[in-house]
Amino acid sequence: MNGLEQEIADTLRRPSLVVQSLSDTAAALHYRYYFGTRVGDKWLCVVVKYSALDSFVLTAYLTNKPKKGTQLWPKT
Repeated sequence: MNGLEQEIADTLRRPSLVVQSLSDTAAALHYRYYFGTRVGDKWLCVVVKYSALDSFVLTAYLTNKPKKGTQLWPKT
């Protein structure tokens, strides 16, 4: 994810979509679509783990499509 630090921050500030993780209900997948990455047009996913006292980024990756799960944002 070298070189995508600003995009990761932007995805956390203004996600297009947030989905609850199917494997860990305390984690949320924040998505934003980017054109022209090193590997083409892709969704950037930033996975955040939430707890009552803290939250932190677990990982970030580029993907062709968002994962399935309960949509947390925007509310439908």
